[in-house]
Amino acid sequence: MIKVLIADNHPIVRLGVKQVLESSSDIEVISDVSTTTELFEALKSTTPDVVILEMDIPEINGIATLRKLKMDYPDIKTLMYSGQSEDVYALSTIRAGAFGYLSKTADVDYIISAVKKVSEGNMFITNELAQRLAFDEGTQKPRRFFRKLSSREVEVLKLLASGKRNKEVAEGLNLNEKTVSTYKARLMKKLNVDNLVDLLQQAKALELY
Repeated sequence: MIKVLIADNHPIVRLGVKQVLESSSDIEVISDVSTTTELFEALKSTTPDVVILEMDIPEINGIATLRKLKMDYPDIKTLMYSGQSEDVYALSTIRAGAFGYLSKTADVDYIISAVKKVSEGNMFITNELAQRLAFDEGTQKPRRFFRKLSSREVEVLKLLASGKRNKEVAEGLNLNEKTVSTYKARLMKKLNVDNLVDLLQQAKALELY
């Protein structure tokens, strides 16, 4: 039996995912939570095989939560589940330690197959995403730059794009301001821009807004 914990701040989403998963005879949803505080509290008393983690779960952002999960509970497999752009976030979350990424726009049947694949320690992304990631190299779309970015750089860029100042970014990611400035300079170089306005335009093109 594959034991699953669902972490998503929308009750209807949690209920829907639970019902889909439990239609499979070899999957059991042992807990569902709405915040990162509830997630880590639940993990003190339950041991899921797979955590389905919403990218925008409240309190700590999804990638930071994923890193903490990997550090504190290395045996638990994490499947990221999000309405955010697959092209941007799938690779970022996998680089940060997720075993898979499932878009909320994906077919319902994917949820069961994703959980089963991830529980076995295998990577899961949809066929559509795999094809897009494989075949957009020759285009001039800004997304082609994304693959140059580390998951931490994506986090910094997303916070800058949301209007956060260096100090707020530093506090949100538990970094010092000088490190944030270094990340910003690195992002400008990788995204081939020389000012903050153009950097935020790239963030918009990458669908980070």
